[in-house]
Amino acid sequence: MFPQRLDSTLAYDIAKALMDGFNRHYRLFRTESARAKHRFETADWHAQQRAQRERIEFYDLRVREASTRLEREYRAGEQPMDIWHQVKLHYIGLLVNHHQPELAETFFNSVTTKILHRTHFHNDFIFVRPAVSTEYIENSEAEASPSYRAYYPAPAALAATLMQALLDFDLRVPFDDLPRDTERVTQALSLVLGEATLRANFQVQVLTSLFFRNKGAYVVGKLINGFAEIPFALPILHVRASRKLAIDAVLSGEDDLLMLFSFARAYFMVDMEIPSAYVQFLRSMMPRKPRNELYSALGLAKQGKTLFYRDFLHHLRHSSDRFRIAPGIKGMVMLVFDLPSFPYVFKVIKDYYPPPKDTTREQIKGKYLLVKQHDRVGRMADTLEYSEVAFPRRRFDDELIAEIEKFAPSQLEVSDRDGDGQLEVIIKHVYIERRMIPLNIYLQEAFDAGGTNPADNNPAALRAREQIERGVIEYGNAIKDLVAANIFPGDMLWKNFGITRHGKVVFYDYDEIEYITDCRFRQVPAPRNEEDEMSGEVWYSVGPKDVFPETFEPFLLGNPAVRTIFMKHHADLLDAAFWQSHKERILAGHVFDVFPYDRHKRFDLADRLAE
Repeated sequence: MFPQRLDSTLAYDIAKALMDGFNRHYRLFRTESARAKHRFETADWHAQQRAQRERIEFYDLRVREASTRLEREYRAGEQPMDIWHQVKLHYIGLLVNHHQPELAETFFNSVTTKILHRTHFHNDFIFVRPAVSTEYIENSEAEASPSYRAYYPAPAALAATLMQALLDFDLRVPFDDLPRDTERVTQALSLVLGEATLRANFQVQVLTSLFFRNKGAYVVGKLINGFAEIPFALPILHVRASRKLAIDAVLSGEDDLLMLFSFARAYFMVDMEIPSAYVQFLRSMMPRKPRNELYSALGLAKQGKTLFYRDFLHHLRHSSDRFRIAPGIKGMVMLVFDLPSFPYVFKVIKDYYPPPKDTTREQIKGKYLLVKQHDRVGRMADTLEYSEVAFPRRRFDDELIAEIEKFAPSQLEVSDRDGDGQLEVIIKHVYIERRMIPLNIYLQEAFDAGGTNPADNNPAALRAREQIERGVIEYGNAIKDLVAANIFPGDMLWKNFGITRHGKVVFYDYDEIEYITDCRFRQVPAPRNEEDEMSGEVWYSVGPKDVFPETFEPFLLGNPAVRTIFMKHHADLLDAAFWQSHKERILAGHVFDVFPYDRHKRFDLADRLAE
């Protein structure tokens, strides 16, 4: 039980040091996020990429700093449990009127679990549930600098209102033609909403900070008319010819915003005083988007992990199905299991890998870290990484336990850890990803429905052919987006890609990925003689980073229907020159444009984007 008194000055000092550690973390995090505006204005794309990568490491660095200080100055790990109870209560007191209380609670958990020995660890010492509500955080500073700005257009004056909203961001680079752009936006919205709606009295709410990612800045807001709320986002890009700015498209409606905030894209840089207010605003625009994914999209990945785990525990308490081996072709490196009622998969690194896999656990973890820190361009799934995760043993199929015991015994512990007679399965290290339909299964379903018979024109067969075409085209698009992001996927088999509920193909097998710039793309040499030509073995030299794109064909295009579509749209992926040309441009410093929206949404700026 908690103590009835707060009489320890040491407990207060520890709580204050913890709060100081968090405040330092968020100050640095926010400063780096705010600098994205200058990097965008100066078109310093390489610095933007570095900042996005380095900011991910901020949290762990600050946790280590705080833990080291507490041990050095207060011998925190040696203090009795009564002191730690008081530390938590003092910390709760420090959260009153704090602008980021939910993040500070998570920071407290991270530091205390690092300090306290596991055998003494108990939920009383951490924030299992939030102690402070984030529903209404109000103060004079927030009122002076609100999370969003509200505008009230005069009838038929939306373009003028949008122009003012854009000018209020105080970008230090002028627009190429702002009246033209805002008129285009108004026309695009009128096609979606209707002219009558835009002539009515309504309100425009725009989040105060721009959202920066890659080479774009995004205005995020919504139109409100009575009970109707229409979310929108406006991508702002640099124009090559004028060296000025332009609005590239209008994204409107929940589906467009879900694509923009996809779990397969890099985290945004956003300057936020009160992040919970941004999340609340975004949830009103995307009610189907889990809060944990919104926090992660804003760069607050640790908070995303905390909320995900709370949601997961809640789901376990209110469900009864069992974890099982995930459907699909089993991988050589990862053991994958899922819970049918839960839209995620759990991936455990195996203890050994059959030939031709030549890797180690640390190398695989390094690949996943690379993806976490890289621009995922909507084509690589984000992962949540956990250690020492406990599950109820009764929720595991015996077949799954046997599979883990066979392939990853070092990662499994089954014990009555709490001494209450309830067995637990403890997984030592696990990655958790959004569940998708494996692309090979998606295509096979279409094959089984008659999609490979061009003479069959019944509705089911026509839908199946459309499904095959959509899947194959999207597969090639996904690889080309990865190439633009300097990523060679390595194992390009269909089973290593999944398709999302929005029809986007996403890569999720990372153990063989490499930077394009580290690879050597070659054509298969001409045979020297008839013996070479007839040989079933590779007779030419192959280096560890050598890639021969023409050899992809036998593994990928065995199905004639697939081959026809692939060769029509993506034959260049079988040509070493395609890969080599992209490698050379990246090495020369070029940063490719990859857009989180379909090309048909873009205005006529394609030939004028800045390098």
